[in-house]
Amino acid sequence: MSRKSFLPRGLYGRAALILIVPIVTIQLVVSVTFIQRHFERVTEQLTGGVVAELRLLLVLAEKADSVEAARRQLEQAAGPLKLQVALPALDLPVAEDRTEWLDLSGRVVIRTLRDVFPRLAPVDLVEGDGMVRLFHPTRWGQMEVTVNRARMSATNPHQLLVLMIVTSILMTIIAYLFLSNQLRPIARLSLAAEAFGKGQVIPYVPRGATEVRAAGHAFLDMRARIERQIEQRTLMLSGVSHDLRTPLTRMRLGLSLLPEDEETKALLSDVAEMERLVDEFLSFARGDATEAVEPIDPEALARRVVENAARLGKRVDLRLEGRMERVQLRPQAMARALENLVTNALRYGSRAEVSVAMGDRWLRFTVEDDGPGIPAARRGEAVQPFSRLDAARDPNRGGGVGLGLSIASDIARSHGGELRLGESATLGGLKAELLVAR
Repeated sequence: MSRKSFLPRGLYGRAALILIVPIVTIQLVVSVTFIQRHFERVTEQLTGGVVAELRLLLVLAEKADSVEAARRQLEQAAGPLKLQVALPALDLPVAEDRTEWLDLSGRVVIRTLRDVFPRLAPVDLVEGDGMVRLFHPTRWGQMEVTVNRARMSATNPHQLLVLMIVTSILMTIIAYLFLSNQLRPIARLSLAAEAFGKGQVIPYVPRGATEVRAAGHAFLDMRARIERQIEQRTLMLSGVSHDLRTPLTRMRLGLSLLPEDEETKALLSDVAEMERLVDEFLSFARGDATEAVEPIDPEALARRVVENAARLGKRVDLRLEGRMERVQLRPQAMARALENLVTNALRYGSRAEVSVAMGDRWLRFTVEDDGPGIPAARRGEAVQPFSRLDAARDPNRGGGVGLGLSIASDIARSHGGELRLGESATLGGLKAELLVAR
């Protein structure tokens, strides 16, 4: 699995990641380098004060003439120091030093005591209700000194950590709100461009930063140029259609007045073929950009195409996969694409099967036949305009002009999808998948 797969795919997710990672990194660096080192030094200084008091008690104990005198002098000195002293010790020391695994300052306390008193007995910082008992040997036996843990180490910086976390969360929210305000115009531009690619024109006003506004104005200019080009091409093709159909109609009318013989029938057939070629050329050049998008029932559309194709006398089956919902499509364009695929299947096969499937973000029409199919190496060539792969597609033998698959592919792309060619697993011929984005 590539490293990119672990990253968010959306713009908001990546922006949040870019925002959060530096903040978390800064928090960790500050916590490790500042807080830990600062409180370690404070702990060393506090423990150093207790070390001086413990050294004083050891000196008094060693200079005393008797254990009673030592006990009396220790009690007099421990009172002002807020220490509790027992000589000899009432309890026994633990077997080894003990600290909580999260008690970082406890390790500093033990290390500081050991540096000064190497004969100090093991120190227990786990039990004691906040009190630490230190045992050190003297000439009169083990001396037990009880000291408050708060005098030896700095308390955990809970307030500082909570304040730092709350402030970080607040600043992250503010930064994310500001960042989302900057990213929202980019998302709107993306939606407008995606909708225009599907033939939908939605209102769009450039907003946001200067660079985003520049990209928005460039998109609006591009959309306007494309719309003008489509409009001009439509007007031109309307004129071409009228100019071409007028002489063909006169030719058909003149031939119908001639005596009916083989030559007249051949000429009428040529005129009909010319009209069919003109219709296909104009259908390819016109495209479907001028047709409005509307909610269409894909099942009804496929069923109508199948019923029309079944009139040719060949077997055409319809199969539905899963639930069906209305989808925003150009109905005439989609019907034309599906009819082209079914006609192509029946032209080179004896039967065809049409299936319709729908997902959350896509709609798929599949047309399969039992014909010879198309080799995998030539499927890309098959969707090119005016492409005829073999002699069987010669117009003089009843084939087309090489525009059926090309028209279907263009219509699929204009709906945000694509046309895929493959091999039918059930019928053995060509499998054409018309994929449309919802």
